[in-house]
Amino acid sequence: MLTAFITHPDCALHDMGPHHPECPQRLSGIRDRLLGLGLLDCMQQCDAPRATPQQLGRAHSMAHVRALIAASPKEGLRSVDPDTCMNPHTIDAALRAAGALVLATDMVLSGDAPSAFCCVRPPGHHAERNAAMGFCFFNNVAVGIRHALEVHGLERVALVDFDVHHGNGSVDIFRNDARVLMCSIFEKGIYPFTGEDDSGPGMVNVGLPSRSGGAAFRDAVTRQWLPALGAFAPQLIYISAGFDGHRDDDMGNLGLVEADYAWVTRQIMDVANRHCRGRVVSCLEGGYALDPLARSVAAHVRVLMGAD
Repeated sequence: MLTAFITHPDCALHDMGPHHPECPQRLSGIRDRLLGLGLLDCMQQCDAPRATPQQLGRAHSMAHVRALIAASPKEGLRSVDPDTCMNPHTIDAALRAAGALVLATDMVLSGDAPSAFCCVRPPGHHAERNAAMGFCFFNNVAVGIRHALEVHGLERVALVDFDVHHGNGSVDIFRNDARVLMCSIFEKGIYPFTGEDDSGPGMVNVGLPSRSGGAAFRDAVTRQWLPALGAFAPQLIYISAGFDGHRDDDMGNLGLVEADYAWVTRQIMDVANRHCRGRVVSCLEGGYALDPLARSVAAHVRVLMGAD
């Protein structure tokens, strides 16, 4: 069985205008890098379906789903928050991005793939139950997790998030869901200016100071994530894989490099191998400096598929 690589051409049609950091070239750069390294040829390449309203409604209110669909412009751009807007193709891209997580969940839990990487956009972890924000419309990973819980009947699912920005949307959706353990590491004091107060049962949110670097990142994973994940013993692990903490990405300032992303992926895979038969579903979140993003995703995917 090969790791699944799930994407769709519609995800490249969402465009928020010239010079916006969350650009279509993010996906083509990743694909070119994986292809050039021979990794893509060793993966199952799958088209993402559109998520259905029922699937979206497990993570979002139907009012939010209907409002976003209704807001889709026939031409030009329509703003939904100061840095997030829709073009005529955005809704299709967002439905494909969320649908990718549903397909990945089905494939991994049915045994059709040992793991999956969803190379999709728009990203999702800032999208709250009732709000789009921070380049995000639907919370893709949350849609996949709720599909695993409600349709497949899992009882314990872990979400690990290493984007440089705190996944406020995922916290909003899962804060009171005892079936989900969320572990995140993010840079303090930057958008969305949340996270440090999001503690308690089911939440292991670790804010790191600017310029912390790889050593502090690895220490936080080792001391805070891994014990919590081991005690929780998840049946499936999801990754909100953001690569904007890279030292060459000016959206954040954690100072991480490709080796850090490979290392954290290896730790997650070790937990998955011990507790859930290696079952991991990863989804692209942030990462806006195109070449470092492509290199970091390649390091992540290489470990995810067992090639490193």
